[in-house]
Amino acid sequence: MQSEYILGISAYYHDSAACLIKDGEILAAAQEERFTRKKHDSRFPKNAILYCLSEANISVDDLDCVVFYDKPLVKFERLLETYLSYAPKGLLSFFAAMPVWLKEKLFLKSTLKKEFSALSAHKKSPKLLFTEHHQAHAASTFFVSPYEKAIVLCLDGVGEWATTSAWIGDGNRLKPLWEIDFPHSIGLLYSAFTYYTGFKVNSGEYKVMGLAPYGEPKYVDLIYKHLIDLKEDGTFRLNMDYFNYAQGLTMTNEKFHKLFGGPPRKSESTLTQKEMDLARSVQEVTEEVMLRLAKTAKKETGINNICLSGGVALNCVANGKILKAGIFNEVFIQPAAGDAGGALGAALAAYYEYKNKPRKVNPLDAMKGSYLGPKYSNDEIKKRLDSAGAKYTLYDSDTLHDQLSKILAEGNVVGYFQGRMEFGPRALGGRSIIGDPRNQKMQSVMNLKIKYRESFRPFAPAVLAEHVSDYFDIKSKSPYMLIVADVLEKHRIQMTEEQQKLFGIEKLNVPRSSLPAITHVDYSARIQTVHKETNPKFYSLLTKFHQLTGCPVLVNTSFNVRGEPIVSTPEDAYRCFMRTEMDYLVLEDCLLSKKDQPEVEKDDSWKNEFELD
Repeated sequence: MQSEYILGISAYYHDSAACLIKDGEILAAAQEERFTRKKHDSRFPKNAILYCLSEANISVDDLDCVVFYDKPLVKFERLLETYLSYAPKGLLSFFAAMPVWLKEKLFLKSTLKKEFSALSAHKKSPKLLFTEHHQAHAASTFFVSPYEKAIVLCLDGVGEWATTSAWIGDGNRLKPLWEIDFPHSIGLLYSAFTYYTGFKVNSGEYKVMGLAPYGEPKYVDLIYKHLIDLKEDGTFRLNMDYFNYAQGLTMTNEKFHKLFGGPPRKSESTLTQKEMDLARSVQEVTEEVMLRLAKTAKKETGINNICLSGGVALNCVANGKILKAGIFNEVFIQPAAGDAGGALGAALAAYYEYKNKPRKVNPLDAMKGSYLGPKYSNDEIKKRLDSAGAKYTLYDSDTLHDQLSKILAEGNVVGYFQGRMEFGPRALGGRSIIGDPRNQKMQSVMNLKIKYRESFRPFAPAVLAEHVSDYFDIKSKSPYMLIVADVLEKHRIQMTEEQQKLFGIEKLNVPRSSLPAITHVDYSARIQTVHKETNPKFYSLLTKFHQLTGCPVLVNTSFNVRGEPIVSTPEDAYRCFMRTEMDYLVLEDCLLSKKDQPEVEKDDSWKNEFELD
């Protein structure tokens, strides 16, 4: 029987990506930004597509069909209806949006046909299908989950109309239960506060989440009183008098600014206690909405497992609260929960729902650890390092990890590049920067000297899966760094009376536990459990580090500097290594020490290459 190849793509809004499946198995998936080095690149994902095809050793002409993650005509209808209902307000926004729609998005089918014909040897486009946006989100999480049956909750900014939707996933089918429609969106409420606190919408939301523990929930009552009408069952409506996103070019308006005592913070200006309190307040409201929706979904269906997707599902603090509440036996979150994951969902929806293929459930999950991007052999890496004039030593893996454990235990920061690149926004030990979590200086060194980013940003622990409950209040696995849990009491360092009086960012330098580099100011940590089955090399390194130090945990952050996409190629990794104050670099089995590298003239002008997030 001939194999069926289906390519899913997301494009033209934000986070373009491509994903290739063969008979329901995920072969490859990657975001376009990794190849173009333009963060959140939204253009046609040509490079990601070519990578996926090369991974399977096929051409465009071998594809059974291509599936787009959105229905552009329905989205256009929503835009038009929105502009009409807010007229004559919104003219500026209307005039800004229309040229792009009339030139590109409205005729997306012909645009896509043209792009694919250009990639085809026969100048022919494969069959094109379109899923709904939230259908793609739901498919991306349920069909790869380890459950035969589950509730699926999708929460994001907005798709065509839906901003929040609930589904029942059963076998190879997704049954829609209910949805909340635009302009009422918990994702857009969070983005409004992202904008107001001076961060970039669609990329700075995770900063608001990281900032929240420094603040107090001072504005929660104000949000409930004026901005959101939240019902007992979790459904909600926003008071659009305070928002500008439906008709304008900004998220918030003068009425919003008046309510919170002034204009939005200017980007890159000093963060004050006010921003921290705003972050804490919108975070608590978001958690409450998600908890109530989860409880309602459980009550309505009686189903014991839940799958989450959509950009709001990247809010790992809220995910941790749902898990801890014990509403469900298990929680599964799609690692590429945002729009990039829509490419995967589109392909899977076509395979299971359109073609009605049977589904085999993988007890681990079908994401292969999310290691779905390109990889490089030692020979390729040596060739590339030689051409750059780099100095390195090649080891066998075992010896390398012995050596590396010592290097890490001595307080060095290491760029760790091995295996396939991760799909989704998190580095999971394929394209990571790692360090010793016991080192008190590690957080500030990594933030300020390597990532060149704000000092308050927390780092995640990568922990051997079998040891996670020795350090953290969590019994489940969390392979995708999408659940926050508390550090156990026995590892905490209690604050003195003096320290308890500290406010906001002053709390930053007070060590909270025996692993200070990964413990946030509220004693929490964003956990990644590392499993032998999905990442044997990273698992082996953690095992060696544990044997040497008694600590089964490493600090893990993404291999990039602020504003830059995560590195993809050995060249990207070497360039990032040489530009920052990283001490060592590992490329597969090659180890490079900074002090052995050829002298390069110090030039910081490269920092202007990347737009700050």
